[in-house]
Amino acid sequence: MPTRHFISIASHSTEELEHILDVAKRLKAQLRSTGKNDPLLAGKTLAMIFEKPSLRTRASFAVAMTQLGGNGLLLRDEEVGLGKREAVQDVARVLSGMCDGIMGRTFSHDNIKLLAKYATVPVINALTDYSHPCQAMADLLTVQENFGSLEGRTMAYVGDGNNVARSLSVACGKFGMRFILASPVNHSLPEDDMSRIMSQVPQMDFQTTQDSTEAVREADVIYTDTWVSMGQEAEKAIRLRDFAGYRVDEKLLAAAPKHAIVLHCLPAYRGMEISEAVLEGPQSRVFPQAENRLHFQKGLLAVLMGGQ
Repeated sequence: MPTRHFISIASHSTEELEHILDVAKRLKAQLRSTGKNDPLLAGKTLAMIFEKPSLRTRASFAVAMTQLGGNGLLLRDEEVGLGKREAVQDVARVLSGMCDGIMGRTFSHDNIKLLAKYATVPVINALTDYSHPCQAMADLLTVQENFGSLEGRTMAYVGDGNNVARSLSVACGKFGMRFILASPVNHSLPEDDMSRIMSQVPQMDFQTTQDSTEAVREADVIYTDTWVSMGQEAEKAIRLRDFAGYRVDEKLLAAAPKHAIVLHCLPAYRGMEISEAVLEGPQSRVFPQAENRLHFQKGLLAVLMGGQ
């Protein structure tokens, strides 16, 4: 069997994704009941390549490896230099000879795919400019914990058609959820992305709109993300103008069902894409969602590197 990687949600069957979620839930329950996890990754090392900084990605993968008895080895961009200081395929083969897995948080999606092509150990996409599959799966874990099931639920994503929206749409489609993307003109997912997503999950219910209020009317989950991602700082003034009216605030929440929960993948810019009152309010699940990055990552590592 070839080495299994986790590069995109579309590359995995619903059954495979359900299995990872089940392992994540089992390990989370074990940690809470006993204060520790079985050392499924004892003696194993995950190489963690960071071109982009992240509080949640670094903490979740490093802590996950520690709790499973292994080690997370931090490799900063200046030490690796994917495609600049050293060819990506060389990095993949060097780390495969020393480590048991490779995690990459990179700008270029092609670099992650190239790592996976040449690595002989599992490669995990911890974020690229194109997708964020670990975040999306941790989000579905949060939704599942809150409602008990995923199928038939509706997620309304209010904001930028970015890497998170791309991965979430496919994840929702895999689990029978409706996905509604509410974005201003020129900030929705491009047509070729929409076509690719529908070809990957042809049965999914995927809707787009420019009306954020209508998008949330039947939503079980209201999701938002920063309007200005890393690498877009020069566009900040334009983006703030374009996204005016797409804030997840008390007025928007009032248009949604009373049982709706609010998610945000963080970091949040309070008062911009989400109001302080909503972020700290009773419908927010933002911080349990952040914690679930640890638990999903742990389940993923246990499956890819621990044979679970």
